[in-house]
Amino acid sequence: MSLRLLLSALALFTLSATAAAGQDREVPYWASIRVGKVNMRVGPAETYNIAWVYRRKELPVKVLRLKEGWRLVEDPDGARGWVRGQFLSRDRTAIVRGKALAAMRDKGSEAAKLLWRVEPGVVGKLGDCAAGWCRFAVGPHLGFVREERLWGVGEP
Repeated sequence: MSLRLLLSALALFTLSATAAAGQDREVPYWASIRVGKVNMRVGPAETYNIAWVYRRKELPVKVLRLKEGWRLVEDPDGARGWVRGQFLSRDRTAIVRGKALAAMRDKGSEAAKLLWRVEPGVVGKLGDCAAGWCRFAVGPHLGFVREERLWGVGEP
């Protein structure tokens, strides 16, 4: 029985280490918020004050530093703070920026058919970018948006 318990504990440790290692990358890099609510703190520990509470799953963030399970991130508004690495995903997302609606087209071209107009602040899954256009999915709506209208694209 104790051997079974020891093997279970070893397996759990290995899985935890693998998940944590998945977030250990060379910085900076793009990430997104994995959960519906996460605290941004002024320092890399639970004892630091909460600076901001994010309630936006899939919001893109730029990871700037790593420290013992914590990530120093920058959000689309330029705010910086620390979040637990476990609350971040490597899934690429982007947010529409600017003041006007952004055109979502069926191909990466100004001449392509207009599918929808997307409001600033809308978050979507980011696909490949080429020639100034990015594949962008907002729920079931899939199309192409000009790269300059998105935050979370290019090199971090």
